[in-house]
Amino acid sequence: MRALAIDTSTAMAGIAVVDENEMLAQYMLKDMKTHSQKLLPMLEELLKSLSMTPADIDVFAAVTGPGSFTGLRIGVTTIKSLAYATKKPAVGIPSLDALANAAATYEDTIVCPIMDARNDQVYTALYKLKNGLMANLSGYMGVHICELVKQIEEKYRDTSIVFTGDGLVNHRDFLKAELRERCAFMPAFTLQQMAASAAQLALSMALRGETMSSMELLPFYLRPSQAEREYAKKHMGVSADGTTTDGSVSCQ
Repeated sequence: MRALAIDTSTAMAGIAVVDENEMLAQYMLKDMKTHSQKLLPMLEELLKSLSMTPADIDVFAAVTGPGSFTGLRIGVTTIKSLAYATKKPAVGIPSLDALANAAATYEDTIVCPIMDARNDQVYTALYKLKNGLMANLSGYMGVHICELVKQIEEKYRDTSIVFTGDGLVNHRDFLKAELRERCAFMPAFTLQQMAASAAQLALSMALRGETMSSMELLPFYLRPSQAEREYAKKHMGVSADGTTTDGSVSCQ
């Protein structure tokens, strides 16, 4: 069985194909072009290099979010089209799940992927390895980085934390200062979204029968779009980063 996954949740566009034994190919690209310009040529080149067509894929997966609103729509629409055209099942993979499952850790360690959501906000969740799978302990969150640290201190004070994700570019020093020796970080080259992790998760779900039709696949938006937040700021007293203007989210 083969799974193909597309990840366009961040500035890094990625496509990967895996089977039950190994990763067959992965194509990742980060440049100034939009995903709409680059994604289909990447897909064509990857399949051509494997001497495959879409019909040779058994399940199609899209990283559904959270992440870039435009990027998510492009990736999900592409996978919906492929699954519909080939009459194959689809799978949606949350971006935080893909990040967590690419992290190397032990069962007594918490894994915390963080994705930059601007204005010191992050998309995040807390995971723990259980029976070979990453279990989401917290649910998916869009919070201020200070709120994330507060939750870790309250619930996992004596537990080591491994961080991953592109949010570390902006927040590594803060996390190290707040959590000190309790925190560790995945290597820099692993912090970007990797479609191979999503493809492997999709294959596992497909083998368990956890698939959907192409029409059921939808993006997962953890918080309102920028336009919706700006409207709320203007008309409802809510700031552009999604927090209330009374300063209820802070490091204090």
